[in-house]
Amino acid sequence: MAWRRNIISLIVLAALAGGAWYGWKLWTAPPEGGGQQQGGFAVPVDAAKVRKDTVLRTVEAVGTLVANEQATLRAEEPGAIVEIDFKEGQRVLEGALLIRLDDVLRQAELQQAQASLTLSEANYERAAQLAERGSGTQRARDEALSALRFDQAAVALAEQRIKKTKIIAPFTGVLGLRSVSIGDYVGVGDALVTLQDIDVLKIDFRVPELFLTEIKLGQELRIRVDAVPGQDFVGTVYAIDPQVDVNGRALVIRATLPNPDNKLRPGLFARVDVILEKRENALLIPEASLMPTKDGQFVFKVVDGAAAMVPVKIGLRQDAEVEVLEGLAEGDIVVTGGQLKLQTGVPVMLPPELAPPAPAPAPAPAPAQGSGG
Repeated sequence: MAWRRNIISLIVLAALAGGAWYGWKLWTAPPEGGGQQQGGFAVPVDAAKVRKDTVLRTVEAVGTLVANEQATLRAEEPGAIVEIDFKEGQRVLEGALLIRLDDVLRQAELQQAQASLTLSEANYERAAQLAERGSGTQRARDEALSALRFDQAAVALAEQRIKKTKIIAPFTGVLGLRSVSIGDYVGVGDALVTLQDIDVLKIDFRVPELFLTEIKLGQELRIRVDAVPGQDFVGTVYAIDPQVDVNGRALVIRATLPNPDNKLRPGLFARVDVILEKRENALLIPEASLMPTKDGQFVFKVVDGAAAMVPVKIGLRQDAEVEVLEGLAEGDIVVTGGQLKLQTGVPVMLPPELAPPAPAPAPAPAPAQGSGG
């Protein structure tokens, strides 16, 4: 009976082995119609297509935004404030009246000077007529002329002092917070309010002296501000200080950037990329696809569903991507993850968005028509 049990065991083992072999053949068999092997020993990988875009060679710097024009308006004449004709933070036009000081005494001084001028004019006319007729001396005429000019200057001075009691906006801009109120008495030089032109902003920054020959007036900048994340602003090099900063051996540069909607404000910290070179239609791949070796840089390119290790020559890097100068073409698929499991000829399983479309099923054969009779 033992030999029967042995025979049964051998038959069971043979059936299991046959089933395993058949299952392995099904698992490793390529799909019908050819194409990429997506099952069996195909290695799943991450991948990306080679794309075209503009690549920039830049030098990075940091700076602070400042107003295009900024002025602290101050009193030029002493006096009490009788009128404040603006709201803090308000936008005002050039020439707008902002603050008026009490001018009663200055108006009286002007009237006094005008009265004296009227008398001087009359005295001069009489002295001139007498001198022409020979009845008066030349000295009397000159003294009358001097008095006339003195009173004319006194009137002009009184008019200017009255004018100085009115604080006028020297340019179009946005007012800051005032430091005075109606009724305050201010002296000469006391600060009243700040005015800033922020329709255009300036930014001062420094770059190493090594870039002296590459920085030019009118050069384009890309500016990023932490307060406005996700948005780039375009500026232009406006001026370059002729004196190199000896402390840091750096070029001191001033740039301007438009700010028509006043989204940016003076004092904001800014990151600056000075664009030294711009290349259109550059080929870009993710940095993760590079495989550095002693012989240079390589990538795994997917060709007919399998990995192929190809050498590449790289250029500029930006935003986790690298420029490819030689070795790839637009639309090629490169492996970005899982390269350690690959070698040339190994089948790969691409992500669904990059996998080739499945072949269309073959049409069913038409049923044979029977012969009539």
